[in-house]
Amino acid sequence: MDRVQLVLVGLPILLFCSDVVTLFAPLPPAAPQPDQSRADPLAFQPGDPSAADASGQETQVEGPGSGTTVELKFCASCSYRGNAMTMKRMLETSFPGIHVVLENYPPPFPKRALSKAVPLLQVGAMATLMAGDQIFPRFGMVPPPWYYSLRANRFGTMASIWLFGNFAQSFLQSSGAFEVYCDGQLVFSKLSEQRFPSELELRELIGNRIPAKHIVEDENLEKDMVLDDGDDATRD
Repeated sequence: MDRVQLVLVGLPILLFCSDVVTLFAPLPPAAPQPDQSRADPLAFQPGDPSAADASGQETQVEGPGSGTTVELKFCASCSYRGNAMTMKRMLETSFPGIHVVLENYPPPFPKRALSKAVPLLQVGAMATLMAGDQIFPRFGMVPPPWYYSLRANRFGTMASIWLFGNFAQSFLQSSGAFEVYCDGQLVFSKLSEQRFPSELELRELIGNRIPAKHIVEDENLEKDMVLDDGDDATRD
């Protein structure tokens, strides 16, 4: 092989190895969440008695959304992160104390498996294009006419293989999802509605569940108080 052939073969192999490492590499650890209940260490000096008072007064944010968890599961490869961040800020502003979690919604397993096979097909097609004269005879086959027509324009053919392969891999890795869960229950599904929720719609969907949750808690508290009063009257 001359230098041009070595470059054309070595570059796809290098990119393929990079794709394999990226696909099978473990996910990075999640960034630690800032502890809002911790006092600012720069605001007080060691031994300052006011630091203990300030740390005791510093509490977590309480609001109508306290105790409620909203999960926004979206397709990370579809560039939906911007929409998810906008919805997260809107919910945290509308319902102080709410906990909003952003997660990736992966595609089904068959699509994930096919997306991992695309780099193998790319390298195999390029290797066949470069060394088909030796590969076909090994299998007892005569190189077909289309092989020579593709090899006549090998640079354009290899570029097309790589571009279409990357497009197919991106398509297989996308799920097109934007699913919203409130305390584990699905409240909106882009896969079903085939659209994104508006900010007003999502605020209403989440807001309708938060008061109901507090009403149930208040009713349970009243029942417990009634039972305690009944027990006290019985003892008297």
